Amino acid sequence: MLRINKGQRVLISGILIVVSLALGKLASIPDISDILMIAAAVIAGYPIAINAIRALRYKILGIDALVTLAVIGALIIKEYWEAAAVTFLFMLGNYLESKTLEKTRSAIKALLSLAPDIARVVRNGAEIELSPEEVVEGDIVIVRPGEKIPVDGTVIEGSAYVNQAPITGESMPVSKDVNDGVFSGTVIESGYLKIRADRVGEDTTFSRILQMVEEAQDKKARTQKFLEVFSKYYTPSIMILAAAVFIITRDAELSLTLLVISCPGALVISTPVSIVAGIGNGARHGVLIKGGEIIEKLGTVKVLAFDKTGTLTEGKPKVTNIKPFGISEEELLRLAASAEMYSEHPLAKAILEEAGSKPIGSLISPDESDIITGQGLRTKLGDKIILAGNRKLMNENGIKIPDDIEEYLKNEESEGQTTVIVADSEKIIGVISIADTLRDDVGKLIKKLKSLGIRKAVMLTGDNKRAAAAIAKRVGMDDYYAELLPEDKVSLLNKLQKEYGTAAMVGDGVNDAPALASADLGIAMGGAGADVAMETADVVLMSNEIRKLSYAIGLSRATVKNMKQNIYFAIIVVGLLLAGVLAKVVFLSSGMLVHELSVLAVILNAIRLLKYRQK
Repeated sequence: MLRINKGQRVLISGILIVVSLALGKLASIPDISDILMIAAAVIAGYPIAINAIRALRYKILGIDALVTLAVIGALIIKEYWEAAAVTFLFMLGNYLESKTLEKTRSAIKALLSLAPDIARVVRNGAEIELSPEEVVEGDIVIVRPGEKIPVDGTVIEGSAYVNQAPITGESMPVSKDVNDGVFSGTVIESGYLKIRADRVGEDTTFSRILQMVEEAQDKKARTQKFLEVFSKYYTPSIMILAAAVFIITRDAELSLTLLVISCPGALVISTPVSIVAGIGNGARHGVLIKGGEIIEKLGTVKVLAFDKTGTLTEGKPKVTNIKPFGISEEELLRLAASAEMYSEHPLAKAILEEAGSKPIGSLISPDESDIITGQGLRTKLGDKIILAGNRKLMNENGIKIPDDIEEYLKNEESEGQTTVIVADSEKIIGVISIADTLRDDVGKLIKKLKSLGIRKAVMLTGDNKRAAAAIAKRVGMDDYYAELLPEDKVSLLNKLQKEYGTAAMVGDGVNDAPALASADLGIAMGGAGADVAMETADVVLMSNEIRKLSYAIGLSRATVKNMKQNIYFAIIVVGLLLAGVLAKVVFLSSGMLVHELSVLAVILNAIRLLKYRQK
């Protein structure tokens, strides 16, 4: 058999059928006409038969086996036109299907095309060109306007506007200066950067996104798994039914037609094409959805739990007020910053940043530092013990909070401030108030989520109750839970799941890993470059734009709706065709045409998801 591709088979068999019809009808040369019809059936039917044989080796009875049996039967009873028409239409449908399916993967192909293909590296004082795979950690990479950044790294020289759409889905270029992080696959629109390579090759954010998107396509939705099991039993059942019809009616053509028309082709493909299109759309817009089961489940979420810091807020807390008691403001800040020197907590960073901006003198390196989860820390600075934290920490260490200081704390907290109480071994020496800026679009997001069918939105935070209440009220949360430890968040999520149904946790992916993992769905924000977010969460919003959450849920629901449309349409078409066959108004060739058109219609419907945009 000549090596010809799918398109060439369709063309050759189509020409043979046209010539055969012309010779049979116009020139009245039936023998040659029949030979050409048989040739057309063999050319178009060969790959179908090969696929059927390969499938049978794995004990799979699929659509190829049904078509092959029907064509062989048609040739035996000398229905050459039917044999040729069925194979031609099947191959034509297969060809159009493969071409159309390429479009459903266009968003993923667009991502692949953005993979960097060259890197300019400075080695031994000279600039050389390498493949991105050859770059090693610590290399200095130079990127000019219009070029793709080949590594994840830190800017050490220059400034530029960078298009980060392939990673975060952001539509506007982002300004990058010295000490800013950049991602592989992003493009410099204007400016010049010299970058220190921190992550290279398969470790870059871009490579991990591509890998996860490809893996996501293989993770099947529950509906898809059900349909595959259904098809496995459905096909043999149809063969038995066709045999029974032949035994009862002795009508070979009716039995053969029943075999072909009953093929559940459109039904089997109805779910995977929708999922591929949905995942591709999300990837293109900075929403990484890890598989068909996830995209299906995301559309069923009833309750959303939000972490506060870094999720509802920008994650960049700043000191807003310093209140000393019995010492100077400068000395209070110096002691607090010294105590927080080795802490990674966002509040500690805010205090250290404030200390760095004021003339308070040199910080004192702690001799001992004991971080107490959910309370704060206890530090030894020379001959002094310094406590910095919340009321629990003070109570645990026998530090009494006077009424006037308690009143001050309540006033600060009622305005959404987080208060860090600073004390020595005997008494409170000051209070530092810290506030984190709320994201601008949080309020609008909560309203949008309610319109999408989310029953309850709650905030889970380790912050104090008054600050939590103030923020929850401002953004329109249904409820809030404050002063929580990581294990408390996990317990509350279990409670919310039992009460409302599918629960999703939205966090920054760093200190929320246990909650993200225990929820029905974990959704991480600002996942670009964050290992924990990429690995733990089921859905990763690659940018820090929280509004992408409503896009992700809307896309999920659109995908599930699309899947249902495809399934219902496929079932109705098969039902009508079966009725038409039994009523003898649908024949082999015309039924095959309708069947292939139904497969194409299902794919075209799925393609609409690639153009999904949030209203």
